[in-house]
Order: sequence, then structure tokens, then C-alpha cells
Amino acid sequence: MPIIQANGVELASDSFGEADATPVLLIAGLGTQRIRWTAPFCQDLAARRLRVIRFDNRDSGQSTSFSHAGTPDFAAMMAGRKPLIPYTLEDMAADALGLLEALDIERAHVVGRSMGGMIAQIMASSHPERVLSLTSIMASSGNPRLPAPEPDVMAMMMGPSPDPRVDEAGYVAHCLRFARQIAAPCLPFDEPGQCALILEELRCGWHPGAAARQMAAIATDGDRRERLAEITAPSLVIHGTADPLFPLPHGEDTAAAIPGACLLAIKGMGHDLARPFHAAITDAIIQMVQGTKPVRGS
Repeated sequence: MPIIQANGVELASDSFGEADATPVLLIAGLGTQRIRWTAPFCQDLAARRLRVIRFDNRDSGQSTSFSHAGTPDFAAMMAGRKPLIPYTLEDMAADALGLLEALDIERAHVVGRSMGGMIAQIMASSHPERVLSLTSIMASSGNPRLPAPEPDVMAMMMGPSPDPRVDEAGYVAHCLRFARQIAAPCLPFDEPGQCALILEELRCGWHPGAAARQMAAIATDGDRRERLAEITAPSLVIHGTADPLFPLPHGEDTAAAIPGACLLAIKGMGHDLARPFHAAITDAIIQMVQGTKPVRGS
């Protein structure tokens, strides 16, 4: 597991496939690590002659921690004041670009999920020469008029969680409850698989307050539609029809804001990448790499 110096931070990364294959960069979501892009998902892409790179964002996993920065003042944010935050989504996009540079990759196909999708959007709008194609999965445009998350999901995101250093079982139970809330309602919930991921992330590294700091970075980034309108890379937006965190209009608005973007709405998918949806998603990414547009809907 290499540690890469990029943009002033250390980023933990790994890859699948041959070093000289077409590069695809996978960007993780809020509060999660690169392992959420599971090995089978990455291996499926790598088997199709791609070099698949995944990494821990700053403040997650084995990358640089910002725990010393504490927790942002959300009360100030709710009152309309910009809180002091240790980093922005722009910084995280610069991290990803720095990682590509350190790996001697001039251009890559960029795929991001949730917060990672927003980071990928910024990369594509700010550095078009570095992005071969954009795939934004279960992300948002930041349009303030879009539907809010379901109240119970938002309450869990904003509420406290047990400290795993003191109460690991309570922390795991809390994370499982949240994973169940955002999962595809049409599928049986994979509790053993989710539990294994949560425990593996704990073994890799836990950063107190990281999710709150990343949430503040999202909140202060604001409306990206003007930047999305500047994207020139071939673009795909993938979104679940049953997403309780970012309901489908978030995906529709993102696709509408990006010139020529294609929307792939996956029936029944929540705010996760459950194994039954992998084939549809990897097939769509392959089509983007090959320069063909995926069909609408699934």
C-alpha cells in the first residue's frame, strides 16, 4: 500500500491492473475509505484492460489526518455564517490531481461517488486537460433548491456517534444503522458484508471528526452549476431512484447542468453500491472509457 506525497498531504493508494493500461481514478465518498470501492468492483474494471487506482481522501483511512482541527461550528453554518474549515473540496480535488501527477499519469478517466462525485466534478471543470471522462455517481450539483435528504438519514448524519476507541461495538452498530438507512430498499441488507467493511476501515485508521469536516467542506462549496456548465469532458451521471440522501432530482440536476451529459438512473439503487448493481455501473464506466454513451435508465 503506497503512501504518496501530493498537494502537501500523504495519500494512501493502491491499484488494480497493468501499469500501462488506461487509467481510471476512483474517488471515495464522505467519511469512507478507498476500500468502499471493493476489490471485486475494481477487479471487474481491471479485467477489461484498465488500470484502476483508488485512494483514501485526506482525513480518511491511512491518509493525512486533520483531527487536530476539531469539529466545524455547524451552528454558525445553520445561521448563515461560514465556519472556519481546515480544507475545501477544491483542496481535495487538488489532492487527486497531485496523486495522478505523482503516479506520472497525465490524464485519467475520473469516477467519484457521493462527495467523491463532487470532487470529480471540480476536477473536470477546473482542469479539463487532466480528465478524459467524468462519471459522477450518487452526487449532487449543490443546487440549494433540490430536495433535502430524508429526515432520519440527516439526523443520523448530524448526530453524534460512539467513539470506537471506547465503544467499538456501539460504533459498529451505529454505522450499521446508517448503512441500512441508505441501502437499496429492494435488496436484502448485507449486514455481515457491511460489518466487515466497517471493521476493516477501523483497522486502517479512524479520524475523529473527519466526517463533520468533510461535510462542512461540502456545505461551504455551494452551488456548482456554473462550474458544471464549463465541463467539456464526456460525462455520465449515475444515480439511484431510491437514494434517500440525495434523491434522484440531484442526479437529474447534475446531468442537466453538464453539457452533453448522460444520466443513468438505476432503479431501486440507494446511496450505496450494492453488489447487484455493480455490473450496470462497471459496464457504464467501460462505455465511457470506450467513448460510447450508456443507455438512459436501468
